[in-house]
Amino acid sequence: MAWAAAAGLTVAALVARQRRSPEPAPGQLRAAALEVLEDALPQRRTFDVQLWDGTVLPAPVQPAAARLVLTSEHALGRMLRLPLDLALGEAYLRGDFEIEGDVSAVAGITEGFDAPFTPGRTARLLRAARLLRQNAGPAPHPVEARLDGQAHTRERDRQAVTYHYDVSNDFYKLWLDRRLVYSCGYFPTGTETLDQAQEAKLDHICRKLRLKPGERLLDIGCGWGGLAIHAAQHYGAEVLGVTLSEAQLREGRARVEAAGLGDRVSLELRDYRDVLAGGQGGFDKISSVGMAEHVGRRNMPTYFRAAYAALKPGGLMMNHAIAAGTHKTNLPAWLVALYSGNFMQKYVFPDGELLPIWETLQHAEKAHFEVRDVENLREHYARTLACWSRNLETHREQARAMLGEPRFRLWRLYLAACVPYFRDGHLSIFQSLLAKPDGAGHVTLPPSRADLYG
Repeated sequence: MAWAAAAGLTVAALVARQRRSPEPAPGQLRAAALEVLEDALPQRRTFDVQLWDGTVLPAPVQPAAARLVLTSEHALGRMLRLPLDLALGEAYLRGDFEIEGDVSAVAGITEGFDAPFTPGRTARLLRAARLLRQNAGPAPHPVEARLDGQAHTRERDRQAVTYHYDVSNDFYKLWLDRRLVYSCGYFPTGTETLDQAQEAKLDHICRKLRLKPGERLLDIGCGWGGLAIHAAQHYGAEVLGVTLSEAQLREGRARVEAAGLGDRVSLELRDYRDVLAGGQGGFDKISSVGMAEHVGRRNMPTYFRAAYAALKPGGLMMNHAIAAGTHKTNLPAWLVALYSGNFMQKYVFPDGELLPIWETLQHAEKAHFEVRDVENLREHYARTLACWSRNLETHREQARAMLGEPRFRLWRLYLAACVPYFRDGHLSIFQSLLAKPDGAGHVTLPPSRADLYG
């Protein structure tokens, strides 16, 4: 902020000063754009930038992995409006710029900053950015998620799940694995295909839960039934899976019947609170994979208390969830302050909340769970997302026909942009094995992890 003040501009002034300036002289916007790009772009970036007139600023690291193409003289000004994360994301959804090649190379831009933002550099950047913003003209907002009611009530949670997961089963089939597992895969050797990695993940979870034939497993947020089917087929478990997505439920039930598991796997359209609080307990094991992110901080105590009550003494719970990371950005503090962090909330996962792992485990322990094992799989998720992103690129024309251009662009950006977030540690994902000791304080677990890898 001190640098911004040295340039005669504060963050508040940047937000407030949206009045249009006199018409810029010919070539003035191009000169301002070049000034912004030369001052703002990191020297270690791996993508070219192309202006609307065809001018190319080549990537310092060649060969370039991608090219960012500004489609008009107004594009960069719209991208630089505040808050920056919303402006950049919405500009892409509108088509103010295109990304040719690897989208994740552009999305990981903040990791390339190495030159310091000196007062002089900051002053030039802010002056040029202000000129571009003031002459960018109005731009329509893309369609965003609009939910009714209070966050994390049953009805609003249903709306949020429907918005993200009921896009189209056929759309998800374009880029997920054959089991339709929409969560982090497991690549123990690094050579696995996506199908192999998802099967390895399902097996990793079942082995951590030490599932045995005849045990009752509750799968909270069962998706299309991948884990439920795997647990019944390979471990002989009796599974109840619950979801709030009608589209997932239809597909999941069809897959259960096709596998001949209708007598051992039951999938239901139910809120987790109705299962856990409805006296339907006596489960030997509980799995929750990619679901806790939708619970919300306020409801975490209820979530873990109800899960604890639903487990038999000596039972185990696997909580597999994304967590806020600890990696610090290279951006200066004043620039970070111009971000809202709301793009994902508005357009991808409405009402989603990511807690740091320590807070999640604290809620679990307050519910009397004993934490027995915690594993961070963030590198595995970066690899998973890269696989999903490549698959979507391969089937981009089919996806565009299914979703329409704006929604397709949203998914393209979301999947690819998440790759550097997990790769560089801004986000993590943890498998936390939680136990409910019996009356004597015992938990039936082996003395080592060797059985997981045997």
